[in-house]
Amino acid sequence: MSEIGSSQANPLSYDRLTEFFEQNGILSNAAEVHGILTGMIAGGASVEGDDWLLLLSDLIHEGQSFKPAVRERVIEMAADICASMRDPDLGFNLLLPSDHESLFERLSSMISCVQSFLVGFGVNQTNLSGLSEDVREVIDDMVEIAKLDFAVDEDEEAERAYFEVVEYLRISAMLCFNELGQKAGAGCATNKILH
Repeated sequence: MSEIGSSQANPLSYDRLTEFFEQNGILSNAAEVHGILTGMIAGGASVEGDDWLLLLSDLIHEGQSFKPAVRERVIEMAADICASMRDPDLGFNLLLPSDHESLFERLSSMISCVQSFLVGFGVNQTNLSGLSEDVREVIDDMVEIAKLDFAVDEDEEAERAYFEVVEYLRISAMLCFNELGQKAGAGCATNKILH
């Protein structure tokens, strides 16, 4: 698994992005910010105009305005998520610590990412009954994964299980986007709002 949010575009690693958010007073780490943004976009939220930035600020910055550098970075992240979700080669990836980090740290970040995805997704999708059975099933699975309390054996089997769950979450996020985010149409054309 790559440590970057998508196969290209975003040059920042999980660690550097987490450090960037810390330095700018954002309480969430890179996995959480990326997870919330991914959930919002996959759930059909529009990332045009400023409404989504205000909502994101409520979720990760206690409603305070973002500094210009943070605003620019989250706009870039949203554009990157949109582009990778639309990538015909399935280029979307979760933003998680690199494989060099301990399995415990990677699992912790994965669970934070899933919890954040569900928060972002829930912004637009409060009633799951109108969604396809596939999407309802992956959201149910994510809810279960988000509740995981784990003891980690740093062995090959645990590593394999981790990668399988990450891959499942990656595909699940794209499934949600294909059903709901695509319907938002131009709402995911974030490059139009870069000034």
